[in-house]
Amino acid sequence: MFGLGKRKTQLDGSSTTETSTDSTSDSLASRLAKTRRGLGDSMADFFLGKKEIDRHTLEELETSLLSADVGVEATTEIVDDLQSRLSRKALSNEAALQMALAERMSEILQPCEQALDVTVTEKPFVILVVGINGAGKTTSIGKLAHYFQRQGHTVMLAAGDTFRAAAVEQLQAWGSRNNVPVIAQATGADAASVIYDAVESAKAKNIDIVIADTAGRLHTQTNLMEELSKIKRVTAKLDPKAPHEILLIMDAGFGQNALQQAEQFHNALGLTGLAVTKLDGTAKGGILFAIARKLRLPIRFIGVGEGIEDLRPFHTREFISALLED
Repeated sequence: MFGLGKRKTQLDGSSTTETSTDSTSDSLASRLAKTRRGLGDSMADFFLGKKEIDRHTLEELETSLLSADVGVEATTEIVDDLQSRLSRKALSNEAALQMALAERMSEILQPCEQALDVTVTEKPFVILVVGINGAGKTTSIGKLAHYFQRQGHTVMLAAGDTFRAAAVEQLQAWGSRNNVPVIAQATGADAASVIYDAVESAKAKNIDIVIADTAGRLHTQTNLMEELSKIKRVTAKLDPKAPHEILLIMDAGFGQNALQQAEQFHNALGLTGLAVTKLDGTAKGGILFAIARKLRLPIRFIGVGEGIEDLRPFHTREFISALLED
């Protein structure tokens, strides 16, 4: 762990010798390189010349966690736990600290590791995708379509971002790339009507999943937030349980601002899941801990690259290993 050599301390306490760099964890680690440099790799410096863990070590760790946007609440929780162990002389060496840190991080994230179950009694399963401009909504929808197809599901897309012609064209391009139908209307059309038509069409064609795009909006834009509420009401006319998932796409690079946005979206809509994108391009990957500590919402997916398969289901163990293990 922490970039300290080939010998690895696993999250279960066992030790192994690294022989390959082709595992999923290693691949994810390379995608999280910027956060690793701020959080994981810098840990190596904490132990140089040290024979034991002390209060100063934990202070340096606290700074590192905050710099990675782990957030005040989650950081305090982690450091307080480590301080308690130190007082009990349970952090006698580097390996003990490494294990304790990984364990505490896992406890924070684990409740948010909830896979998206798209099986419903009556098709289609409707995913309403929301978020601010630039978070990667439309691109994420294309990647989600590919992911669900690989799971054996049939998919239809709904071009509910009717404010931008480019958004409709982008979604249609993803539809063509994935060979899935896209329901769209002219620019300026009523978004709720577009998504209603898509759900109705999917029902008639026995499609498994409808993924609906929506216009990017700030959480402070009351009229646009009300539009999302309208979409929910209209969709429920076809299926009282729809939309089955309200998925917020969050740009990790926004750090604590992304967390504030998520809180507002959740208050307005009742989010059921999160997808945190662009983790490969930021040193603020620790935001997942702040999200988990504050919102306690399922983190369904993480985005770690531009490739079509770079939107991945979130797994706590894999994520922490990628951050902390070498």
